[in-house]
Amino acid sequence: MWVVDGANVVGSRPDGWWKDRPGAASRLHARLAGSVDGGATAGASVVLVLEGAARAGVEEGEQQRIRVVHAPGEGDDTIVECASSLLGEGLDVVVVTADRGLRARVTPLGAEVRGPSWLP
Repeated sequence: MWVVDGANVVGSRPDGWWKDRPGAASRLHARLAGSVDGGATAGASVVLVLEGAARAGVEEGEQQRIRVVHAPGEGDDTIVECASSLLGEGLDVVVVTADRGLRARVTPLGAEVRGPSWLP
């Protein structure tokens, strides 16, 4: 199970995301959908957590085999909640982020952490 820190992954590429956060979220969603639907990581289960203005880019819910979660506030808190819940179900969880503070919160729970460049 992957839990993707949408804000951090989008922010890792200087492609103008700051001008169009919803568009950047939509592009990330499409990229993830392409990787789990026949790409190198076909069959992976993904939770994409979006916060702030990026939430307008992709509707919350299951779309193209990606579960999109809109953080009501701080995205990191929602990511920790998602990871904890999935780990509680006995699933292996990889949190995709470069955020050191978030890494420090999810690693003790049992989640692995990978940086944004790890994503296909």
